[in-house]
Formats: sequence, structure tokens, C-alpha cells
Amino acid sequence: MKRILPFAIRPVFTTRCGLKHTRPKSSSARPPQPTTSPHSPWIRVAGSVIHGRGVYARVAIPAGTRVIEYTGERITKAEARRREVQRLARASVGNDGCVTIFELNQRYDLDARDTDSPAKLINHSCAPNCRAENIRGHIWIVARCDIPAGEELTFDYGFPLSEWRLHPCRCGEPSCPGYIVNSGQRWRLRRLLRAEKRRASNSGRGSAVPQVEPAVPAGSQET
Repeated sequence: MKRILPFAIRPVFTTRCGLKHTRPKSSSARPPQPTTSPHSPWIRVAGSVIHGRGVYARVAIPAGTRVIEYTGERITKAEARRREVQRLARASVGNDGCVTIFELNQRYDLDARDTDSPAKLINHSCAPNCRAENIRGHIWIVARCDIPAGEELTFDYGFPLSEWRLHPCRCGEPSCPGYIVNSGQRWRLRRLLRAEKRRASNSGRGSAVPQVEPAVPAGSQET
């Protein structure tokens, strides 16, 4: 199920949605149809406080809603690896380093880089309000909880611990360790960071965490 490891994102089903929003009463009426996005009736695109452009709830979104499908070019694993090398090269010189390749199955991945789908603009959060689900070979962004109109949509990119230095996190959540790592490995990352801080303190060198340019996550696009 978002993106390919090590250079794409696996969906991680851990949560934001600590705040309870009232679920809209059931109704036979169709939900409001927006004019802002031809891809989904639920969303709009605007500048993000996390990074670049983001995706926002245009109207209140009930929990469990399939908000938007993540679409892209179907490519082989070998082609995905080749494109990852190109992405890292772009990022190293300050160009677009957005991760847009999503793990689809054992043979194929989806690359949304050349599509106009706003799904690729959804930013990461360590306490997301959405999740990614592989539903019969299609990747859907699904609401984890009731999302009020105007709230930015996020999901957990779930990068592996081995790549933590490449992916600084800007979500600002209290649970954020400062880097994008799948939720099950964040405790290990915190332990690593504490160990590096102790070593730096003992050596008198200051912070031991290198300042690297981030490989920008899929939801992060240049404004």
C-alpha cells in the first residue's frame, strides 16, 4: 500500500484525530459539489503551513470517506529505483526533490510526478487525519476521522528509520521527533537522537545531527 521503500512511502495506520469532530447527520442528499478540484468533491489546494502547497477539506469530511485516489504512471521497481537516483540528484542541487512514487504492489509502483492530481500535494504529519489504503489495486486517501472544513489533510508517509536523516519533518505535532519515520520506529529514532546529543555534549562539538537539505515529501510542492 504510499510509496516505495526505501524511496517512497508506505502508509502507516497511526493517528491524528485526537480531537473529536461531530459527524454530520446522515442524509440522503448528495454532498456539496465543489468547483475547485475536478479530482474530488471534498478538497481544495492552497498554501500549507507545513510546506509548499497542501490539500484542505473544502467541506466537512466524514470519517471513512475515500477523499481522493492517488493516481500516476505505473512503473516497474527497477524504473522506480532509476527515478529515485534522479530525484536525489535533483534534490542535491536544490531542485525539486519531492517524493511522488507510491508503492502499489510487489511488482509495480505509481509515479505521480507528471500528473495534475492534487493527491501528490498532501503533506505528511506525525499525527495524521487521513491514511492511505490499497483498495483492489487503487490507492485511496481515506479520512481517519471526521475532518472539519478548512483543515489541512495529512497522512503518515512512513519512511524507514534507515533514511531518517534525509527527511526532516515540519508537521509541528507534539509527537513529532523532528524527522519523518514510520510510527513504529519513532521510539528508536528518539533514542538515536538522545545518543547523538550525549556524544555531542561529551565531545563539546555541539549538535551532532547534520544539517541536510530534505528530500521533500510527496505532498510538498513548490509554491
